[in-house]
Amino acid sequence: MKPVRLPAAATLALPRWALFALGLLYILPGLIGREPWKNDDASSFGIMWTMAHGGLADWLWPNVAGMSMPDEGPLAFWLGAIAIRLFGWIGGEVFGARMSTIGIFVISALSVWYTTFNLGRRSDAQPLRLAFGGQPEPDDFGRTLADAAVLIYLGCLGLLQHSHDITAEALYVSLMAYLLYRAVRYVERASLRNATLLGLAIGGLTLTRGWITPAALIIALLLCSQFLRLPLLRTAGHLALAAGVGVLLTLVWLVPGELLQPYGHSPLQAWMSWNCRQLAVPDLQSVQYFFRVGIWFFWPAWPFAIWAVYAWRRQHHVLHIVVPVTFVAMLAVLALCHPDPDQAQLLPLLPPLAVMAAFGLLTMKRGAINAIDWFSVLVLTICAAILWLFWFATLSGWPPKLAHNALKLLPGFKPELGLVAFFVAAIATAGWITLVHWRISRQPAVLWRAVVLSSGGLILLWVLIMTLFLPELNYSKSYASVAQQISINLPAGNGCINTNVGAAQRASFAYYGHLPFAGVEKQGCDLLLLQDNVKVRDSRESLPEHTGTDWVKLWEGRRITDDAERFRLYQRVN
Repeated sequence: MKPVRLPAAATLALPRWALFALGLLYILPGLIGREPWKNDDASSFGIMWTMAHGGLADWLWPNVAGMSMPDEGPLAFWLGAIAIRLFGWIGGEVFGARMSTIGIFVISALSVWYTTFNLGRRSDAQPLRLAFGGQPEPDDFGRTLADAAVLIYLGCLGLLQHSHDITAEALYVSLMAYLLYRAVRYVERASLRNATLLGLAIGGLTLTRGWITPAALIIALLLCSQFLRLPLLRTAGHLALAAGVGVLLTLVWLVPGELLQPYGHSPLQAWMSWNCRQLAVPDLQSVQYFFRVGIWFFWPAWPFAIWAVYAWRRQHHVLHIVVPVTFVAMLAVLALCHPDPDQAQLLPLLPPLAVMAAFGLLTMKRGAINAIDWFSVLVLTICAAILWLFWFATLSGWPPKLAHNALKLLPGFKPELGLVAFFVAAIATAGWITLVHWRISRQPAVLWRAVVLSSGGLILLWVLIMTLFLPELNYSKSYASVAQQISINLPAGNGCINTNVGAAQRASFAYYGHLPFAGVEKQGCDLLLLQDNVKVRDSRESLPEHTGTDWVKLWEGRRITDDAERFRLYQRVN
C-alpha cells in the first residue's frame, strides 16, 4: 500500500509570482557591486576575462593572464567570456561575467522543478484515493511537489555561495540537475530523441568538470534501467548513443586544441591527466569530511530524503525513488573516492537530494513539520537580527564593544550608509516578517509549508549580507587596492612581469592594475612580483633565478586585512 493520503487542499501550488520573486531574491544579490574575491571566484573570472580579451589560443587553452589553467574544462569559462562581451558595457566586466550565473541558475531551478513534476504526476507516485473523493489531480500533485523541491533546493546551505560564484562549480551543479531531468525523461520514454538529449547533458558535464562523473552516471542509469526492468539491449544501445553524443560535444574543444596546439601545449594531455587524478581509494579522511561537512551542506534536504527512502521502502521499482537514490549513491561514491575532498564534490548531490526530499514531505508527520518551522523561524530570525545589529553598530559605534569587534577585522575601513542597499535589506526583512506571520496565523495545510520558511529565511540572510555588508566584504576579500598600489609603483617602459602569485591574485592584479604578466610561454622579464608569507624565511620562498644583488626591491605591500600574506615588487638592475 502507498504511504500517502493527501486531500486536494494540500496540493495548492505556490503562486507563480511568489516562486519567481524568491528566485530573483536568491540570485540577484551579489551580482551588482561585488568584486572578485580571494578564492576560485577571482581565478575563474580571470580565465573568462583573459578569453574575452584574447584570441583563439586563450579559448582553447584556459589561462589567467598567462598562467595555465587547463584542468577542469572550458565550458563555464566560455559562457562567462561571452557574457563579458555581451554585458560588460552595462556595469563593468565583473558584472558582465556574473550575468552568466543568472542563466545557469535558471537552468538548475527549472530542471529540479520539471524533474519533480514529471515524477510526481506518475501513477505510481499518486496518493491513495480517498473514500469520498477529494484527492488531488495528478498534475496538481506534481506541481505542488515540484514547488516544494525548488524551495528545498534553494534552501540548501551548500548551494548558496557556489551558485553565486562565477566558477565551474555553479555550471556543474546546474548541468547535473539537467542531466537528472533528462535521465527521468529517458526512463519514462526510452527513445532515440531522449537518448540524444541525454548525451547533450553528458557532453556539457564533461566539458565543465571532466568525464569521470558522466561516465559513472551512465553506469548508474544502466543499473536503474535493469532495476526498473527495461530491455537491456535497447537501453545499452541508447546509452551508447548518449555517450557518443557526449564525446562528440567534447571533441568540439579537444580536436581544435590538438590540431592547433595553443601556446605549444595539448589540452587533451593536460585535461586527461587532471581527470585521472580525480579518483583514489577512499580513506578515513574522505569519509570524515563527507559526513562532517555534509550534515550542514545538504541541510535541509537530507532529513527529508532519508525519510522518503524509509516511507517508500515497501514500494519496489518506483521511478521517483529509484533514479534519485541511484544518482545520490553513485555521486556519494565518487565524492568518497576523491583524493582531495572539498565542497565541489558534494555539489552534484544537491539536485537528486532535493527531488527525493520533496517525496519525503508527503509522509512527514505534522509535529515534525511544525518543529522544522519553529526551528527555521527561531534560528533564521535571530541570525537576521544579529546582522542588523552588527550593521547598526558599525555605522553608529553603539554598542561600543560590538562595534569594536566588528571593525577590528577591518582596519582602516570607514563605514558609510548606502541608501539603496538599506532599502533593499529593509524590504527583504519586511517580507520575511510577512511570511512568518502568514505561516503562523493561517496555519496552511499546503505541502510546501514545511520548507518555505527555511528557504525564505536563508534568502533573507543572503540579501542582508550582500547589501548591508558588501562594502566590508569587498574591502576584506578583494585585491583591488593592492593591484592599484603595484600599478602606481610599476616603472615605465618595462615589458613584462614574472611572478609566483596564485591564480586569484594574478587575475585581480591583471584586471584592476593592468599588470603585464609574462605569457604562457614564460619569457624572461626584468620585473618580479613575489608573493610570500611573513612567517616564512625568505630563503625558503624566493625564486632561485631571482636572487642576488641584481634585483632591487621597488615596493612592498599587502592587503590591510591580511597580516601574513605579503607582496614585493623587484626590478633587475643591469
